[in-house]
Amino acid sequence: MRANRRSENGLFLAVALTVFWGAAIALWISAEQAYSAPSKKANVVAIGGSVTEIVYALGQEHRLVARDTTSTYPPQAQDLPDVGYVRALSPEGVLSVSPELIITEGGAGPPEAVEVLEAAQIEMVTVPNGYSREAVVAKIRAVGEALDVATKANALADRIDADLRAAEAKSAAVTDAPKRVLFILSTQGGRILASGTGTAADGIIRMAGGQNAMTQFEGYKPVTAEAIAAAAPDVVLMMDRDGNHSVEDDVLFSMPAMQTTPAAANDAIIRMNGLLLLGFGPRTAEAVTQLNRQLYDG
Repeated sequence: MRANRRSENGLFLAVALTVFWGAAIALWISAEQAYSAPSKKANVVAIGGSVTEIVYALGQEHRLVARDTTSTYPPQAQDLPDVGYVRALSPEGVLSVSPELIITEGGAGPPEAVEVLEAAQIEMVTVPNGYSREAVVAKIRAVGEALDVATKANALADRIDADLRAAEAKSAAVTDAPKRVLFILSTQGGRILASGTGTAADGIIRMAGGQNAMTQFEGYKPVTAEAIAAAAPDVVLMMDRDGNHSVEDDVLFSMPAMQTTPAAANDAIIRMNGLLLLGFGPRTAEAVTQLNRQLYDG
């Protein structure tokens, strides 16, 4: 009898210890996971076309609840609520989707809209702008860090970096006489608004092996007929958009400011999708290759 009781007591103790240590291990694992796994915010608003593209490229689109007007790629992004143009945001529209995180390109505004969002104590991350291979890579890493998917972002950044290096190397090898490219943003009111230095247009032209025809100023400014004649662009580059900013080729080249240019003499104009051309996101290597091909392969 005593032997049986000792056996039963031993068995009971063994079971109790097993249950205890099992529970302790489960609790430790749970605590370790809670400590090591970052909290991934679910309701994300992407402001800026390149930011939205990066979110999709990282496979995090399921966390998006809204986007801005410039976020037109991939096409399914346009199914998301639109909170306004990146520089003319509607704070009410942003707040209506109950965001936990806002990721934006630099220059988002207006300032009073940003102040409203900051006052609502919503986390807002501004990713760095820039118009180079290094800037694209830095932007991808910044978005990945904001989304707590740094490992995925580093892998994507490395792949995009390699693609851009290859595209730029191919561009550099094409010609010893780079074509002079005039980027025209608009011709509203008969005034030509062109790109100087320090712009996305200037950056993509250089990466594609061209030379910006307007280097006397920074940013986008109206230019005179005399300035365009002196610049003597070989090619005009524009975005392929509709509406008030569009202009037909023959109308453009019949403008007095353009008539004497080599571009007008050869009807040399390139039109590309604006976000692809100027977005400096995951598709920039594609933009560089496409622009280079159109500049030098006809």
